[in-house]
This record gives sequence, C-alpha cells and structure tokens, in this order.
Amino acid sequence: MNIVYKLTLRHLKENKRRTLVTILGVIISVAMITAVTTLAVSFLDLMKRQTIANEGEWHVLYKDLNKDQVAAIKNDEATKKLVISRDRGYALLEGGRNESKPYLFIKEYNLEGFKQFPIELSKGRLPQAANEVVISEHIATNAQVEFGIGDQLTLDVGVRSSDEDDDTSLDQNASIEFEDGKISETLKNTKTRNYTIVGFIKRPTWEPTWAPGYTIISYLDENIIGANDRVNATVILKKVKKSLFSHAENLADKNGIATIKYNDQLLRYYGVTKNEALNKTLNSLSAIIMTVIIIGSVSLIYNAFAISVSERSRHLGMLASVGATKRQKRNSVFFEGMIIGLVSIPLGIICGLIGIGITFYFINSMIQGALGVSEKLIVTVTPFSIIVACVISILTIFISTLLPAMKASKISAIDAIRQTTEIKLTRKAVKTSKLIRTLFGIEAEIGLKNLKRNKRRYKATIFSLVISIVLFLTVSFFTANLKKSLELSQVGVNFDIEVANGSEHVLDDELIHSIADLNDVTEYSVVNEFFLNTWVEEASVAAELKKLGMYKANLKDGKYDYYVRLSSLNDESLKEYAVAVGADYETLKNPNHLSAIVIDTIPYQDMGTGKFVETKALNIKKGKSLDLVNRDWEREKEKEKDTYFNKVEVVTLTDQFPMGIMPAGIGGLNIIVSEQVMDNLLGESAKNEINSFLFLKSTDPMKTQQEIEEMKDYKLYVHNVYQYRKQEEQMITIMSVFTYGFIVLITAISIANIFNTISTSISLRKREFAMLKSVGMTPKGFNKMINYESMFYGIQSLLFGLPISVVVMYLIYKSLMHSFRFGFAFPWLSILYVIAAVFVIVSSAMLYSSAKVKKENIIDALKQESI
Repeated sequence: MNIVYKLTLRHLKENKRRTLVTILGVIISVAMITAVTTLAVSFLDLMKRQTIANEGEWHVLYKDLNKDQVAAIKNDEATKKLVISRDRGYALLEGGRNESKPYLFIKEYNLEGFKQFPIELSKGRLPQAANEVVISEHIATNAQVEFGIGDQLTLDVGVRSSDEDDDTSLDQNASIEFEDGKISETLKNTKTRNYTIVGFIKRPTWEPTWAPGYTIISYLDENIIGANDRVNATVILKKVKKSLFSHAENLADKNGIATIKYNDQLLRYYGVTKNEALNKTLNSLSAIIMTVIIIGSVSLIYNAFAISVSERSRHLGMLASVGATKRQKRNSVFFEGMIIGLVSIPLGIICGLIGIGITFYFINSMIQGALGVSEKLIVTVTPFSIIVACVISILTIFISTLLPAMKASKISAIDAIRQTTEIKLTRKAVKTSKLIRTLFGIEAEIGLKNLKRNKRRYKATIFSLVISIVLFLTVSFFTANLKKSLELSQVGVNFDIEVANGSEHVLDDELIHSIADLNDVTEYSVVNEFFLNTWVEEASVAAELKKLGMYKANLKDGKYDYYVRLSSLNDESLKEYAVAVGADYETLKNPNHLSAIVIDTIPYQDMGTGKFVETKALNIKKGKSLDLVNRDWEREKEKEKDTYFNKVEVVTLTDQFPMGIMPAGIGGLNIIVSEQVMDNLLGESAKNEINSFLFLKSTDPMKTQQEIEEMKDYKLYVHNVYQYRKQEEQMITIMSVFTYGFIVLITAISIANIFNTISTSISLRKREFAMLKSVGMTPKGFNKMINYESMFYGIQSLLFGLPISVVVMYLIYKSLMHSFRFGFAFPWLSILYVIAAVFVIVSSAMLYSSAKVKKENIIDALKQESI
C-alpha cells in the first residue's frame, strides 16, 4: 500500500465522526436500493405463488392433441413437466336437489396433473386407474346427495348442447339453460362408464360457482391413449423467457397443432408477455424508476463525499505541497470511496433485507386476515436482485466520488491551505438585495450572505432537497398511476352474487325480500334494466368514440346514435348512490320531473391495441336533457321512424358505478334512474320487456348461493362471482401495500437525506457561527438567521424540484400510455404535502443541528479545524 493510501486510511480513522456519517449515508442508500429490488422481487414472487395456488402451475396449453402430438410435446427440449388432461364430459346427477347444477362433470388428469393443479384431497386417496374417481365434497353439501368411498357409479357421459341439431357443446363456464321454467338443454353422444369412488376433494378453485356440473376427477393413463383419442397437454417449461411464444408456435406448426393457450396471468409475473405495448410499458417504467432511485442514491452519497473532500482540502493541499501528483490525489478520493463501499455495501444490503423482513412480518397478518390470501409475503432474495443492488451501489459510489475526485486533483497547495476555493469573500459574490434587509431584517441578510459565501455547501444542500422532492413526487405519482392501471385492467366486479328469474323477466317483491333477509346477506340492490337509444349532438360525442370506425356509420343528420342501458335502482340503493355522487335523492324520485344520473366516464379495453382505456362516454353538462327512443329495427323499416319515449334531465355526471351496474362500453351510455321515473318513462307497454336482477354482498357467498338455490318455488339463475371480486380486491390491496410501502421507504430516505446534508453542513460551520456570536449576535438573532436560511433553502429547492418532478411524472405517464389510456391527473395533494414537508423538515433539521452548535464554546469552535 503506497503512502497516499496509508494517509487516507489514517485520515478516516482520525476523523471518526465524519467517516461514520459518510458510512451511514452510504448504508442508507444501499439499503434503499436493496429494499426496492427485494420489494419488487418479493411482490412478483407472491403474485406467482398466489396464482399457482388458485389456478395451478402451467405455462403453455396445447388443445385437442392425438398421441403422436403429445409425444412431440413431451420430447421437446423446453418441456420440464407435462400434464395430460381431458374433459370427459357431463352425466346427470341422480337425486340432486339443486336444479341449477344437475350434472357431474368428469375431468381426467395424469399423475403430474394431480401435483401441478390445486387438487386438495380431504379424505381417501387420489385415483390410480381410469375407472377410479375422487368427488367434490360440494356434492353432499349443495346437492344433498351422499356418496361414500368404495361406492360404484354408473354414468351416461356426454356433451351438453342447447340445441339437438347443433354440434356446439357447452362447457363449465356456461350456466344451465332454462326455458319457461324448464331445463332446455340436452346431453348428446352419451357413453356408459363405470367408476369407483376412492376419495373426496375440496371444491376445486377453478370451478366457476355458476358451473352446471360438480367436478369429479379421474385418472388418465398416458400410456394407453388410443390413436383416435384427443387430449390436452399442459406444459411447465424449464425456463420461462420471452422466446417461449415463438417456440410454442413453431412447435405447434411443426406438429399440426391448431390451438395454443398461454397462462398470461402467471407469465406476466415472470415479466414475460406477448403484448408488445405492455413490454414497452414495463421496460420504460423500470428505466425511469431505476434512474430516479440511482439519482437519489447518488445525491445521498455524493453529499457525504463532497463534504468530506471539502473538509480534506487542506490535507490534500499539504500532500500537493510535498509532491503528490493529480493522479495520486484523485486516487486518494477513489480509495476512500472503495473503503467506504467495502464496509457499507454489505451492511446496507443486510439492513435493507432486515427492514423489508420486518415490514412483511407486520403486514402479512393484516393482508391474510382481511382478504384470506393463502400465500404470505416472503423476503425473496435472488442472486440477480443482490447483484443488481451491488452493481447499482458500486456505480453510485463511483459517480458520487468522481466529481469530488476531479475537484481534489485540481486543488493547489496554496489555495487548499488558505481554503480560498471554499469561501467566497468578494463583494460581488456575497451581494444581496436591499429589499431583503428592508423586509426581513439584518438576520435574513446575514443568512443569505452565508449561503452565498458557502456556495458549494449551499448547492449540495439544495441538490439534496431537490432530489428528495423529485423522489417523493415521482414515486407517489408512479404508485398512484400503477394502482389506477391495475384497477382499469380488472373487470370491476362490485358484488358477490347475481340472481335472475329463469321463468320471468321481473323478480317479485316476495322473492326479493326472502333473499335479502337471509342471515349472511349484508347488502343488496335491485336493478331493472331496459335498453334504449338516444340521439346526441355531434359536438357532445366523446373524442375517443370519434376515432372509431363505427362512428360515421351511426352518425345521422349531425347526431350520433348512442345505445342506452337504462337502469333503475330500488329506493334504498338509489339513496346511497345519490349521496355518493352528490345528487338530490328527492329530485330523482319525483315521477313528474324525469331526472337521471349519467355515468360519463367509462373504462374499456380497446381490443385492437389491447390497451385499457378510461375515457369520457360523452361531453354534456348538468341540466341537459336526453331524448330516449326505442330502436326497434323491424318497426323502423316499416314506419321509418323511432318510437320516442320521453326526455330525462341529467342532474349529475359521475364516474362511479352502483352495485351490479357494469360499463355499457364505448358508444353506450349508463343512465341511472329511480323506479318511479322508469315506470313513467316506459309506461305499461314496455314493462314486459324489463329485466330484473338482484345483486348481493354476503359474508358467506357459498352458503347464501345454496340457500337461494334451495328455494323450490322459483327457477333462478344464480351467478356467484365472489371469487373474481375476492381476487380483484386481493390484487388491489397487495398493490396498495407495495405502493404505500414504496412511498414510505422513499419518504424515509428523503428525510434522512435532508437531515444528513443539513446537519453535516451546519456542523462544518461551527467556526462561522462562533465568529458571529463573538461579534455580538444574540441567540434570538441567531434563531432568526437560521429560520430565514431554512426558508431560502425551501423556496430554492421547490423552484427547481417541482418543475423537474413534473417532467419526470409526465415521462412516467407516457410510459404507462403504451398499455393504458387515461387523463394526466396532476397530483395537487402530493404537491401540497411536499411544500409543507420541505419547510417542516428543513426547519427541523436546521433547528436540531443549530441546537447542538449553540452548546459549543466560542473559543473552542474558533480554534477547531475539523469535525
């Protein structure tokens, strides 16, 4: 080790406090980088595990294969595991009590399928032969048909068809079909099969709650697949990478396979998607966020090294005076950075992992308790995430030491010893406006002169504040828009159960009250629907709609033909909805004043581009009236005119949907009215065309569904969508934890950054403050000077930080627009928080640091050369 390096080590040891402050700053920075990378990896790992727990682990599905095609898939180099399955078909369940679920659905898996899909055995064993089955426990509780292990089943298994002359088959996603209160579908192509029950399973999570068949699972022996048999092959890949799509398509083309399906939901969490727009969004967002984090880290570490070099300038000057070259002085700073890095990077990584681990420990019980998520957030450490954290930290330390090192190499012996580069004493350099002294007094003028004299430290502090502002605003904007994007990509299910009458259009009051009074029902809403049209002036048509090809076709005489989903709510639901959107409930109920709530902002997915879009449905103002017409095309051909109903006045425009109401889509309008207004609008002639639905929320949706299905006096369609709602809530809540955790982390780092920079700057000014006190500055005057300096710091940092933040936020917004389309929402609330926080944090840091300086003896402070 040469003499310069030895002197650098000696300097670090002698200035223990300065060294510890620098090490602490680097540890905080490395911990932030580690925490962010670990948080992202752990979040994706949770989503992978939760998706696998719900739907099984698979990547690519090849449908309708023969034996040779299965062999080709199995022997493919990319295949790690192969699940072979087959939907054998449906058989009538003898003695079943649930008319909405009259079938058994037989599904077959090979041995690997039992491992890869969430099949939870509750009693007995899994099938080991083609004539053995496990049956769902749901049959006993819901259909009230008891089976036991060892029972023999003789079933006529076939395919469901809604029309005897139609070859199209119905699957588990198609609920049972009624006509005039009777089942209107049939089983075709039936074959008799015999099975032995060998066990019971929990109700499969992939079975839709409205499915017409109870799942029973049999064994599929891949070795005895016949030449004419058709099966499905589900592949788990050795490596999940972007080339899997082209590889699967080439494999399918080579072997004559017609249908391929990808597990898009799971692949998305591997960062693999076929959607190019989504790829652009992910790549650009990752680049922007990582750049912001690196800049934040550089600011934190740079300040520590810059102040250290500033303090060492006299030491470096003395080295120069005894013959040290520019290269040796520069390498002295790089060596200091290396020593600091060797100590700080391991400690920073450990602190980051411990911090994330503690966070997960406290939030896991909250997430699982609130939403019943089966998987926990686990600190996931991958070699890649640690390498990324190390590389970014090393790069950050290098960039942070580069400028101080270059500065150190240029320090001359005389200037360093005299420290003429640190403090500017020329009249021009410290000149201030007379207005400052007139308005705020001499303390403000001295404070401003202090900042001008110590420009390097002042700029370092301002830079630190600006970076903190940019970090907080861009991360909060990013997380808010990320959450909004997730909400847009979801279906938007806001109820658990939908009930409709299979034999009549309208639900009678007795049925509604009997269902609403069930023990577990917490909320209900009755929705009556009728479909109409309305002509809207071209000037009021939404800009998004004008871009579509169907726009001109529906434009006539300067008006556009919107289709209308007219929905009425029962009184209690309407009252809650009116309060939520700011409408007058009594006005909406008045049948003599036909008024309505129009949902003017809608989400939809553009199937052409794959983008999720939030847009205006139309551009009108409150008080505008809409003509409602019945577009009966056959009648229009005969009469050449529409059947007009009446006008409704728009009393409120909103983007909120009441329970059970789904978006009408682009080119459509959701109009919400009271039952009284709907009756007046439509009259007696249209009442038979109204469709009624009952929407429910329940604490136990499965039990509630069974209780409804047991109501024998009615033929009811019951769609239980609680699983979809639960999954959406889980996704949004987990995303909220991720986003708010990210914001809290960045906020804490920003505060630490500001405190570290200002407290260090104040500590280095001990001699300066001692001189001011020695010439008569009172404690009150000193406090005023500190307060004004805080104000100058805050104002200057906001003048730079806010515009830079807006630019970065807009870049993030443009990145999201590759996959989404919604308006740029300026985060006014976050900006107000930042403005308040900057002044509070700066003032606190200044007061805290100056309070320690006040305790210093004036003589000792004047004699002090370093900290």
